[in-house]
Amino acid sequence: MVKPNLPHPLPGAVGLSHLSAYDWEAADGVCGGSPHLHLVCTEAYVVTGGRGAVQTLSPDGYRDIPLEPGSIAWFVPGTVHRMVQGGDLRITVLMQNSGLPEAGDAVFTFPPEVLADPDKYVAAAAIPPGTGAETAAAARRRRDLAVEGYLALREALVVGDSGPYLEFQRAAARLVRAKVPNWRELWRAGALATVERTGAQLDALEAGEPAYLSDATAYEAAPTRLGGFGMCGRRDEYNLPGTTLPYGGE
Repeated sequence: MVKPNLPHPLPGAVGLSHLSAYDWEAADGVCGGSPHLHLVCTEAYVVTGGRGAVQTLSPDGYRDIPLEPGSIAWFVPGTVHRMVQGGDLRITVLMQNSGLPEAGDAVFTFPPEVLADPDKYVAAAAIPPGTGAETAAAARRRRDLAVEGYLALREALVVGDSGPYLEFQRAAARLVRAKVPNWRELWRAGALATVERTGAQLDALEAGEPAYLSDATAYEAAPTRLGGFGMCGRRDEYNLPGTTLPYGGE
């Protein structure tokens, strides 16, 4: 295995993207994205425009968190979340452990029969590359399938039955288990290396030998793909190593 080399991560080795929530209406009459969870990454929404909400499922039950300019919402691993469009909702997404979501950390809330078969799951999650009508149609079908599974989970959780939600978490963990060695390498090259670099800098400062400051410089970047079809909406991405490379199949 070739180990990843991520020499210039964003601060904290976070992932970064911008989303405009889907305005497609789902089976329950709600417009928004594809419900999913992350296995090891905390995700944050920083609202930059419009109105909407994020619906979450967790051991706390079902929540509907309003989103408006300036508000922030974040969810830890295992929290099912669904972005809801309320009118021109625009969000900057900050993602822990950059590179891991793109490597498969995110799992859709597809119905149990899809989650139980890795091949079916891959087929249901994949969409054609590009930003055209064919890709949009596939992304919408994927969203609708995720909403189908999500609504069943939510209905059970609302009446006090956490069994389907907990089984979804276990099914998601089974789906990604084989990917963990690759995730570990991405984590070591990104988030862990960033933390260790700070430790080395503190050691140097304490020793009175801050030679690392001679490497001071600045970097810049601009979005390299506009309007891609992400899980929650149209997604602007930065092609920075380990940051927001496109999700597989998108």
